[in-house]
Amino acid sequence: MIVVTGATGNVGRPLTQALAEAGEQVTAVSRRTADVPAGVRHIRADLSEAQGLAPALDGAKALFLLLSGDLHAPDARPADLIDQAAACGVRKVVLLSSQGVATRPQGPSRVAMRALEDTLRGSGMDWAVVRPGGFASNALAWAESIRTQGTVAAPFGDAGVPVVDPADIAAVAAACLLDDRHTGGIYELTGPEVITPRQQAEAIATVLGSPVRFHELTRAEAKAAMTRVVPAELADDTLDIIGAPNAAELRISPDVERVLGRTPNSFGDWVDRNIAAFR
Repeated sequence: MIVVTGATGNVGRPLTQALAEAGEQVTAVSRRTADVPAGVRHIRADLSEAQGLAPALDGAKALFLLLSGDLHAPDARPADLIDQAAACGVRKVVLLSSQGVATRPQGPSRVAMRALEDTLRGSGMDWAVVRPGGFASNALAWAESIRTQGTVAAPFGDAGVPVVDPADIAAVAAACLLDDRHTGGIYELTGPEVITPRQQAEAIATVLGSPVRFHELTRAEAKAAMTRVVPAELADDTLDIIGAPNAAELRISPDVERVLGRTPNSFGDWVDRNIAAFR
């Protein structure tokens, strides 16, 4: 059995589907009741309490670990989840980390994630780490304003990064869970091209067939919005990257193609599949 945390999110949902379609027994873990694919077991658990994950891990051979926003807070103890997995007899953990661990190692949230990676490597379990950059699905934050006002509000309108489709993250994670050749691998995941927020808004407008105006937020405005859902340290680290990406963060990684044998999906591909959210 494979346990997927964050199973109702942009990565966890397609990962759960892919594992179920591969014939695996899957336990989907989320904080709230959720619909899951046929044959998938669902368990509600709050990852801030590591012991609460134990019922889901009973009999599990592998775990996909995705931290909720509150587990990035300075007083969080995500390493307890690794210890809990080991105590329950889990043999493999695939961790969703962050590109910033390598490109911005001094950021407070990146230091904590690096420490979690180190804990996993020293756990005695098999492991793999996926480090995505910016998610294409972050554009869903604009869905309501596009539907109601035809407007996108975002900071740093002309600073781009190669955002990655969460479906590609899920596909790479599935490969790491199912194929022992990926054990001990660290995979940096990006999309195939650098794209700015302004260009993303234009791509959505093209598929909608109606104009979308772009309103540029200040950094302070963007941080205020972000800290409603994530800790301030994570918001600052993220804004540092998207505001002034360095050469490593602008690089198109070959790792999606190395693992999946195809080029990564573009932002336009993601929009095509998700355009209903913006109508």
